Amino acid sequence: MKRLAGLLQDRRAALLLVSMVAVVVYANAVPNRFAYDDHHIVVNNEAIQSLETLPGAVLSPYWPGVFGRASGLWRPTSQLLLGLQWIAADGSPWVFHLTNVLGHAAVSALVLLLLAELMSLPGALVAALLFAVHPVHVEAVANVVGMSEIVSTGFFLAACLVHVRSPAETRWGRAVAIAVLYTLGFGAKEGAVTLPGIIFLLDAARSDLSLRDLRRYASQRWRVYLALAVSAALMLIARSEVLGTIADPFGPLGADLLAEVPRIWTVSEVWGNYVRLWVLPLDLSSDYGPNVIPISIGWTLSNGLGVALALGILGLALAAWRTGVMAAGRSSGRAAGFGVAWFIITMSPVLNVFFLVGVLLAERTLYLPSVGLSAASGWMLVRFSRGRPRAALLATGVILAAASARTWTRSPTWMDNDAMLEALITDYPYSGRAQWVLGDAFMVRGRTSDAFRSYRAAVDLLDSHYQIMTEFAQTMMHQELYRPAEGLLRHAWRREPHFPLAPGLLAEIYSIWGRPEQAEHLSRVTLTIDEDDRLRPHILAWSLASQGKFVEAREVREAAILRFGLRDFWQQWVTLAYLEADAGDSTAASGAFDRASALELSTVERELIDSLRVALVPGVPPDTVQGADRAPVLW
Repeated sequence: MKRLAGLLQDRRAALLLVSMVAVVVYANAVPNRFAYDDHHIVVNNEAIQSLETLPGAVLSPYWPGVFGRASGLWRPTSQLLLGLQWIAADGSPWVFHLTNVLGHAAVSALVLLLLAELMSLPGALVAALLFAVHPVHVEAVANVVGMSEIVSTGFFLAACLVHVRSPAETRWGRAVAIAVLYTLGFGAKEGAVTLPGIIFLLDAARSDLSLRDLRRYASQRWRVYLALAVSAALMLIARSEVLGTIADPFGPLGADLLAEVPRIWTVSEVWGNYVRLWVLPLDLSSDYGPNVIPISIGWTLSNGLGVALALGILGLALAAWRTGVMAAGRSSGRAAGFGVAWFIITMSPVLNVFFLVGVLLAERTLYLPSVGLSAASGWMLVRFSRGRPRAALLATGVILAAASARTWTRSPTWMDNDAMLEALITDYPYSGRAQWVLGDAFMVRGRTSDAFRSYRAAVDLLDSHYQIMTEFAQTMMHQELYRPAEGLLRHAWRREPHFPLAPGLLAEIYSIWGRPEQAEHLSRVTLTIDEDDRLRPHILAWSLASQGKFVEAREVREAAILRFGLRDFWQQWVTLAYLEADAGDSTAASGAFDRASALELSTVERELIDSLRVALVPGVPPDTVQGADRAPVLW
């Protein structure tokens, strides 16, 4: 017991213990492969896989492809680090997973260092160990793209540590250092935007917050707050330039139901689930969308209990806050209030209260907020030890062992898509996302009938969620199933008329079917909603040329090339063929058709291009061309 007491007072030994425990508990995540969003963000994202294209990728949306700007995500720090890892390791997944595990160990050590400046070392050690082994962090650590959580939190905590270790009057050097760390953290994950609030919380926790204290802090710390304000402004401006918006314009599944008041009802439901995940992390999931987390559009018993729980915790936190200032080596009850305040501040960006975000609830979003929960839990466990050290040690050991065991068994569920899907389907068969991912898996294996059965189940479960409908439709289009895709897209467009991708994809389908009037109309609708769409101008130019509107087609084509560069869309080259044929240059027109035919095309697209070549270029022998509307009706 004496040796243990000595360990609890040795900061370097505590750091070593926390780091080793974090590595050991997550060691079985290192053999994991790529899973779920890893494929979209990393494996299939060629832009981050070479030094030549990486700078451009860093200045582009985090989510590649057509959902890039609509995702509302820009994470240049994460994109850069993922790209450098891919280049250095030649795409080996174990390198990514090892980086995540070591990164988590470093973040756990930072939790210890920061909390040791605010409370007793035993309390900080228990808090850091809870953070290191908690199962709710598996999604962030065992999934490659969870690196954004780890990196963002690491820079966030480093900035806090620099701040609390700064002299009373912070000079410009430290203020700029804090701002740089803030920028890097913000660039890794959007949740780091809350750092100024946490900096103020740290100042408040170590003072009585009297009027005199406020004036003193204002005179001593103003450089820090000014540097943070400038950094935040620059990041928000850059974010607006890349995405066209500061906040996500579309939001999570079920966003169409989250009007102002239902948001509060739903958040109260979500709040209770976040508390449950921290206190009793048994039922874990990669999906907390509708049907897993219900969207409350009225008052219910469960969201009423959520409100009562929130008020109760806030009341206890306020009472604890009044017990005295926080300081290194001091076991103040304010640690509990500090922890709750940290949780609320850092959780606020993802609660769908102030603005909509991409999820209703996700375990990974607890990574940064759980630092506060760890602080409160660590203080409570140490407080319990007064007068009964053996009982407290036993209780703490049991909690840490149980959490470690749950983490160890959970990490392999992120081994790959199959393992993740099996766990999700087994635990939550009523998850619409689970059925959707299962349909994708069947489609990849060529089991079309099984895929459509799962897709239909997903549609039934997610009937109101236009983004999912659109993604289903894209899957259909990749399989040349244009009829069911058309129906899904019209359904999605009715649900959300301001979502540009639905009419945009409809325009693409009608161009493939050779219906220029409809393609023109829908392209114009899409460009009215999203003027930065790169495909629709080419579809518009093609549709105009197909109708003999050559002057207007030429203007649209040239404007698109000037703005976006020459793009390898077949509509681009067929438009050129029309314009060359109109100018009487059949050789140039034939060459343009050759460029179009050289692209990766669906059967229907190739047949359409062949038929247009026959019609426009004299002397070309006709191929056997079937009707463009031949796509089967499977939906």
